[in-house]
Amino acid sequence: MSPARLRRVLADAIAHHRAGRLPEAEALYRQVQMMAPRNFDALHLSGLLAQQQGRVADAVDLLGRALRLDPRSEVCEMRLGLALLAQGRASRAEERLRSAVGRKPALAEGWEGLALCLKIQDRLEDAVACHQRVVALRPGDALGWCNFGLTLCSMGRIADALGCHERALAADPACVAARFGRAQALHRGLRLPEAIVEYERVLALAPDHLEARSYRLLALHYIDGVGRAAGSPAGRSLCCDRDPARRLRVAILSPDFRTHSCAFFIEPIIRNLDRGQFELMLYFDHFRADEVTARLRAQAATWRNFVGAPGDEVERAIRADAPDILIDLAGHACMTSRLALFARRLAPVQVTYLGYPDTTGVAAMDYRFTDGTADPAPDADRFASERLVRFAPTAWAYQPPGDAPEPAGPPAPVTFGCFNDLGKITDSVLALWGRLLGAVPGSRLVMKGRGLGEPAARCGHLNRMQRMGVDPARVELLERSATIAEHLALYQKVGVALDSFPYHGTTTTCEALWMGVPVVSLLGDRHVSRVGASLLQAAGHPEWVARDRDEFVRIAASLASDPGRLASIRGSLRAELMRGPLLDHAGQADRFGRALRACWVESCGGRREAA
Repeated sequence: MSPARLRRVLADAIAHHRAGRLPEAEALYRQVQMMAPRNFDALHLSGLLAQQQGRVADAVDLLGRALRLDPRSEVCEMRLGLALLAQGRASRAEERLRSAVGRKPALAEGWEGLALCLKIQDRLEDAVACHQRVVALRPGDALGWCNFGLTLCSMGRIADALGCHERALAADPACVAARFGRAQALHRGLRLPEAIVEYERVLALAPDHLEARSYRLLALHYIDGVGRAAGSPAGRSLCCDRDPARRLRVAILSPDFRTHSCAFFIEPIIRNLDRGQFELMLYFDHFRADEVTARLRAQAATWRNFVGAPGDEVERAIRADAPDILIDLAGHACMTSRLALFARRLAPVQVTYLGYPDTTGVAAMDYRFTDGTADPAPDADRFASERLVRFAPTAWAYQPPGDAPEPAGPPAPVTFGCFNDLGKITDSVLALWGRLLGAVPGSRLVMKGRGLGEPAARCGHLNRMQRMGVDPARVELLERSATIAEHLALYQKVGVALDSFPYHGTTTTCEALWMGVPVVSLLGDRHVSRVGASLLQAAGHPEWVARDRDEFVRIAASLASDPGRLASIRGSLRAELMRGPLLDHAGQADRFGRALRACWVESCGGRREAA
């Protein structure tokens, strides 16, 4: 091929590439590479195209070869860094990205990539400095401001994050990412009614924005006075061996196979699930791995991490694995919900469990695992798109942290406490707590949560509590702890734990009970406001479940007025838990496995026995 012809073919390839005709561009780039193997542009642009198509390993290879031909190309080195990052090689990616921006400080895209790389490595302060470089170079770039806002939001700097998203929307009022980012910041800042409105604005701009739809549904659970139907949104067949008795391939998909509350409840079941009956595949979907991840990975016959992978790529991998049962542990309660994949029917049996306290609304989700207290029959069935499987006395199997301190004696004077997510502390909750403090002279209240160590946040919370009848002088606010052991040790400050409503605690209730602290919970009419009752019945103390607000005050005040009783509970509650279903890990795993088998038998045309 003559040099002129080579240039024309390359120009045609670039034209196809710019127009989005990637297969045509790839074919022409290959022609150029065959005739001129050392052509930098063909290798470089082929690497870019491979990355755009999700062929990460090819991108790393092609961009690396191109960079060896022209080590001075900052753009090529930057793209190699981004490809390495997509491949999960964050430290190597950081080296390339730092080199690129070091040689070309005006390379805004390089600073943006470096910010992402640092964020993935949990070095958020360093990422902020990179975002500052981006917006200084491109002050009118909506996505630059939006990404800056997302990082600030993940750091808890809500006001600054909102400012960034507002700058992004000023630059581009139709920027869906900025609108969604603003909704997320409002959500994180506990301004839930405003967040719901903002999610609805996102959906007005982008009706198929599944994350906004999921987070709107999640936010509705925290709001007083929302009807049960408000959060309930109104495949293809698979060929497999329909033998009802054979060993089953069970896959579980979750972003929380790490130090996370979800892992406290799924690890005991995974560890004790009968491997003679089930081959276990675990699909992780998060960039942060730790010792919990390592333990769970060791339990899996197949392990995959889908973090950052597009839906089509995840679908191909799962279909190739051919699970008989695919289990979702996130529902609408995570940033990268994969429910859209379940809607495509990736397994003959699909189950949702644990991570989201409601129906998914996905027609192809066959079952939701729960219990008869959290979702009593037949009323709860009317509000679920899935078939409810009440597989055990309680739907949870709790694994206490191995380094939990021993319970200490109750504090004096008596202190009520709540360590639940601050988003669950509604005005109605505070008003009831104000009544309780008034009924128990000399008592105090301790609360714990993200951001309470910041003076402005503390002041805002105390002012709100005062408006709802809680005397700020009787309140202690605590910031989140660095470790779980430190968090649990703070239950030394709590005599009686108070559950939130309408959205109960789950992990916090189990933690309080494990530390010997009784929990008082107000029974509601749906899963989120019945979890406390399920856990307390499993702990052997249904008498701590209140049917109305007056009874809530009576139960909590009665516990608080009897120091001897509190001391006795402190000394015996952990042992009681160990004798109950919450810590019967082998039994819960067996019940879970039998429920999976029953669902499979039903899918094979058999009759599922009532769970």
